[in-house]
Amino acid sequence: MKVKFFVGVILASVMVFSVFISRAEEGDIIDNGKELFRQVQLLADSITLISTDYVKPVKVKDLVYGAIKGMMKTLDGYSQFLDPESFKEITEETKGEFGGLGIEVGMRDGVLTVIAPMEDTPAYEAGVEAGDRIVKIDDEVTRDMTLDEAVGKLRGEAGTAVTITVVREETEEMLDFKITRAIIKVKSIKDAEVIEEDIGYVRLIEFQERTAKDLRETIKKLRKEGAKSLIIDIRNNPGGLLDAGVEVADLFLKQGDMIVYTEGRDPKKRIDFKSKKEPDFDDMDIVVLVNKGSASAAEILAGALKDNRRALMLGVTTFGKASVQTVIPLEDKSALRLTTAAYFTPSGKNIMDKGVDPDVCVKRVKANEPEVKEEKEEKEEKKTGIFAKVEKPKKEKSEEKAKEYDNQIQAAVSILKGIRVFEEYRASDSAEGATVQQKKSD
Repeated sequence: MKVKFFVGVILASVMVFSVFISRAEEGDIIDNGKELFRQVQLLADSITLISTDYVKPVKVKDLVYGAIKGMMKTLDGYSQFLDPESFKEITEETKGEFGGLGIEVGMRDGVLTVIAPMEDTPAYEAGVEAGDRIVKIDDEVTRDMTLDEAVGKLRGEAGTAVTITVVREETEEMLDFKITRAIIKVKSIKDAEVIEEDIGYVRLIEFQERTAKDLRETIKKLRKEGAKSLIIDIRNNPGGLLDAGVEVADLFLKQGDMIVYTEGRDPKKRIDFKSKKEPDFDDMDIVVLVNKGSASAAEILAGALKDNRRALMLGVTTFGKASVQTVIPLEDKSALRLTTAAYFTPSGKNIMDKGVDPDVCVKRVKANEPEVKEEKEEKEEKKTGIFAKVEKPKKEKSEEKAKEYDNQIQAAVSILKGIRVFEEYRASDSAEGATVQQKKSD
């Protein structure tokens, strides 16, 4: 009786979908209503047979979930079905705190691939890199896993461990990482300071709801500290909210400048995202640092500033994730995370699987950095009159010190200094020209 009722629900749903499908224009890639009805009938028949004839009792819900996951697997590497538990985790992730390893993953050419490790997370500390292809999770091959299944296996309770086997993109080397899960607390802005003379530095880790607002306040603070130019570091930034990327770009572009546009199945439904106001920091020269871990919303920012000639991009080509996923809740608290559009940079480039090329190509070279040293000092205990040797760690490699050994940051500093010298030269040249002209007039 339950099976008949279930089939009836499917057929009723097909009739509703047929109404919409029948309105599709001739030649549309969507199947017509009759074809859809026939194919869903095939699905309903299969579920009925499995439910009644399979050797063991099977929950209809499990069959439906399995069918949906299978459908999503035939699409791209970013569309996925989220069961209620996974949907809840996704919701928590957008709030900036969730449990796991600290990596953003997606499917590339059918292979589970690391988009970017988030800084100061277990995966980052273990040495996982952007572009690593995850071939095993706890000795289980990932080849036939859906993205949802893989994410479910990577996540778990804080304190538990998982071993992932990766193939490194550049060397084809196979590496094992045993990583202990932790509660991942993601702050959109990790680091902000004036690093040299009047050059400000800001590192964006992820694009969240408050990122644009927080960044505006951060840059204002840096300006009060003397910053006149800016380095925006979005290396290993896996993206986040599209709207947040647009809002950040809006801080630097002129009103009406194109930031990004999206196109779905119907080209007539193109959506343009343009700067809504005059820029907050139009007098600051900007260099944006990118690498192959810069993806999604990070690429929106990079593409917008590059194509509008507002900033120089420095580093290596970005990841190339130029699609928009919409999370669509379903009635049982599950959801579809569905790719609904592709986005294009202001110049009309679709960077999917291609990435944004930097203006200045500088590969990261890891120099030998000083190790943490310890110094011993003698301390007299006045009360007892006993001399005791106390070990006092002296940490020479701090966040600030590390920047001195980051060749990409130093290249950005050199560029900004060069721009300043050139502007000063041009200003003085103009002033001298005006003086000469005045003397001739006299």
